[in-house]
Amino acid sequence: MSADLGARRWWAVGALVLASMVVGFDVTILSLALPAMADDLGANNVELQWFVTSYTLVFAAGMIPAGMLGDRFGRKKVLLTALVIFGIASLACAYATSSGTFIGARAVLGLGAALIMPTTLSLLPVMFSDEERPKAIGAVAGAAMLAYPLGPILGGYLLNHFWWGSVFLINVPVVILAFLAVSAWLPESKAKEAKPFDIGGLVFSSVGLAALTYGVIQGGEKGWTDVTTLVPCIGGLLALVLFVMWEKRVADPLVDLSLFRSARFTSGTMLGTVINFTMFGVLFTMPQYYQAVLGTDAMGSGFRLLPMVGGLLVGVTVANKVAKALGPKTAVGIGFALLAAALFYGATTDVSSGTGLAAAWTAAYGLGLGIALPTAMDAALGALSEDSAGVGSGVNQSIRTLGGSFGAAILGSILNSGYRGKLDLDGVPEQAHGAVKDSVFGGLAVARAIKSNGLADSVRSAYVHALDVVLVVSGGLGLLGVVLAVVWLPRHVGQSTAKTAESEHEAADAV
Repeated sequence: MSADLGARRWWAVGALVLASMVVGFDVTILSLALPAMADDLGANNVELQWFVTSYTLVFAAGMIPAGMLGDRFGRKKVLLTALVIFGIASLACAYATSSGTFIGARAVLGLGAALIMPTTLSLLPVMFSDEERPKAIGAVAGAAMLAYPLGPILGGYLLNHFWWGSVFLINVPVVILAFLAVSAWLPESKAKEAKPFDIGGLVFSSVGLAALTYGVIQGGEKGWTDVTTLVPCIGGLLALVLFVMWEKRVADPLVDLSLFRSARFTSGTMLGTVINFTMFGVLFTMPQYYQAVLGTDAMGSGFRLLPMVGGLLVGVTVANKVAKALGPKTAVGIGFALLAAALFYGATTDVSSGTGLAAAWTAAYGLGLGIALPTAMDAALGALSEDSAGVGSGVNQSIRTLGGSFGAAILGSILNSGYRGKLDLDGVPEQAHGAVKDSVFGGLAVARAIKSNGLADSVRSAYVHALDVVLVVSGGLGLLGVVLAVVWLPRHVGQSTAKTAESEHEAADAV
């Protein structure tokens, strides 16, 4: 392979990094703009919920079909189309004049994201050899994580100086750069033979994932016994059961279910799902801790997440070396052990703890994450052949996203329960109890309104207690990851069936 082809592949990774950051920005930035949008668009609580949900449902439903489109028509073509959709939808979000318009634009934005993520991941197995693939995965994963603190930092700055739509306009220049980079550096790839469209598989998988995701979101909001939780959860599970039954019978299935007999794919996917679950414990709770307990603003909380990103970047850098020296099984186990220990250390936080403790344990968490995630993802993606890379990546991403949704709902319920259980509402007017119990920010607002330092102290103490409980549960999941890695992950995850980078680029040059 020539040096030019080798350099071109890494420039192509830069294009994928930009594409991943486009989606990452949007995930973190919407929450900052919600208060201003509620005032400007006159949105009620239900509409505000759909600002988030409309994106999530389309994103969940679209990833497996998106992978199929990439396999069939070309992954580069699909990625370029996705970036255009994402950019146009970002503009529509920025200039929306009503809640309905914004919800529709958010749904289209979710479609763009659903096309971007599995397509991005599916390119890595066919572009890189077993030797280099973990580095490429680490670069893309690191970029996605970097967007989490950068989103609040940039979004906070924009909201302090411009109108709320500016936080969506930030996507546009990144989309343009990603489009140019993908056009210039990314090779085209697709399955050797186009399979017939599996309409039944598309319908059952999309409906099942969307319904189950909606039910999980409702579970976090309204409880697990509410009818709006049970009906979509049961319906979604039924649709997924029908999906499996259909795929077993159809001649050319959308998803080759034998993929799940691969210990590499299944264990790597499950380990990635556990990581997504624990990430909620950090990325949802810590910004609230920084703002409500330490008194920072949204931009300040973004800066305080940078130690985690620093640890992540170090972990990603050394992950491949650790895996080579000790084996992937041991590397992933070490990564999970580190992040679990960090989460347990974080659970010692009290109201007098400062930024130093938070920086220490989040940096250690990032280090463990950076070691575990690329190696686990390499196990899953390296098991995919070129023909199945798109759909397989879509399945991997769908399962991990659903795991993140469960994490948000379950850990969110634990957080709410822990917070409400420790509140001291003596002396608080009864009509204000609901606002205090609703969130730590609602509690602090009531405390300011009635000028009660005692209530403010109780609210902060209750939130820190709830934070510690969430981090203990997340740490337990980290230990589960250690066990899964040691027991389930194959000792060697190399020798993928994917096409090598050199031959891929030779094919691209011939196009």
